[in-house]
Amino acid sequence: MSTDILHFINGEETAGSGERRQDVYNPATGQVTGNLHLGGQDDLNAAVAAAKEAGEQWGDMSLAKRSAVLFSFRELVNAHADELAAIITSEHGKVLSDAKGEVKRGLEVVEFACGLFELLKGEYSDQVSTGIDVYSFRQPLGVVAGITPFNFPVMVPLWMSPVAIATGNAFILKPSERDPSASGLLAKLWKQAGLPDGVFNVLHGDKEMVDGLLEHPDVDGISFVGSTPIAKHIHETGTRNGKRVQALGGAKNHAVIMPDADMTMAAEHLNAAAFGSAGERCMAISVAVAVGDAADEIVSRVKDLAAGIKVTDGTDPDADMGPVITPAAKERIERIVGEAQHDGAAVVLDGRDLIVKDHEEGFFVGPTILDKVNQTMSAYEEEIFGPVLVVLRAESLEEAIEIINANPYGNGTAVFTSNGAVARTFQRKVQVGMIGINVPLPVPVAWHSFGGWKNSLFGDLHMYGPDGVRFYTRGKVITQRWPEPTHVSGASFAMPSSSDH
Repeated sequence: MSTDILHFINGEETAGSGERRQDVYNPATGQVTGNLHLGGQDDLNAAVAAAKEAGEQWGDMSLAKRSAVLFSFRELVNAHADELAAIITSEHGKVLSDAKGEVKRGLEVVEFACGLFELLKGEYSDQVSTGIDVYSFRQPLGVVAGITPFNFPVMVPLWMSPVAIATGNAFILKPSERDPSASGLLAKLWKQAGLPDGVFNVLHGDKEMVDGLLEHPDVDGISFVGSTPIAKHIHETGTRNGKRVQALGGAKNHAVIMPDADMTMAAEHLNAAAFGSAGERCMAISVAVAVGDAADEIVSRVKDLAAGIKVTDGTDPDADMGPVITPAAKERIERIVGEAQHDGAAVVLDGRDLIVKDHEEGFFVGPTILDKVNQTMSAYEEEIFGPVLVVLRAESLEEAIEIINANPYGNGTAVFTSNGAVARTFQRKVQVGMIGINVPLPVPVAWHSFGGWKNSLFGDLHMYGPDGVRFYTRGKVITQRWPEPTHVSGASFAMPSSSDH
């Protein structure tokens, strides 16, 4: 039995005006669980109008009242963490423990946003010239939209909306149509926390809705996470329409394993980083660059660990890995593995054609390891976004860094080593935005910012943290003078400078 999945506009659930529908699946069973209402232009206009009106009042609300809503929302998300995790697993497929971890990482950004008193402090310069002071402060953009991916249906909306709302904006969430239900619960929790109607809205849709948000004149900013081609389209279209845009794209994250690394630790972390969440993470390690004598040992160790991964329905308490998101994703992953094998890669561990007992209709792919891959193979060039680890071999740290820097993506990377000089050289030379030293998934904590380089990010500002505050606000600088009534003005046609007074 499937349930209707509705929009949330101006504080109320609504089926909207559109007649289009889309099925939502449980990827572990292959069964339809939801009937998603896809919005049209009338729904978009209604949501933007509600957000614009509500945002004007919300932006003028005191910091104390805004902060109280943020703190209340934090408590409600924490109280409903298990419910949110269950929704994630039912529509995405990741195991429950991973889904709970996703909620927790989202909560970190909510907690960061609770400190908006500190985040929104301006600057003041007294007496820059005789009788003249200069100060600055930041104001919200207005109406901002978040277009979020299927792989983190709670965490990524929580990377965007708390910072946007704390800084005084109204927010419209366009979640992935593959796993949209968690966004409805988030909307209800925002309302329960005391957020005024219209400040947080949920619009379901596909490309038509995305393009509508990019073109609507009353949408002031767009934040996006997804694939590189779409990120580039969103950045170009949004900026052409006068919007502030941050668009995070794809990734091909490399982990370099040096011969002096702790091989037990490196193998365990590489195994988890490659196959956790079935590899459907933008920060997953999808490429291991094994340097020198490290290659044979690390491949052997990871193979042994990966062979023991339990792949099944994510609700199974013993599950290590669940299914991939759709039949199309499964087919694409298996195609790329086949192409690599045809082109000469060694299939060390083969997860194709995996059948999970009692879940024969599920979208499962087992952990897969491809050794002796080269940079011309599709397994290296494409973002597989599945449980596939490809292994390249290098003779030196310098060669490993050259491999990473030649890749068009620059999201995350890591090095496993016991040598501080190696680590320092690596972190300074790689052209990547987020770097781990013996840490395979270097996702920054909430008070730093998340973002890559090259084709992994379009736009200047990263997500959440200090950059998130800058993205969702505009700066104003005030130069003021309060002259005495009898004071001579000193007005001049020349460009003024502080030395003039």
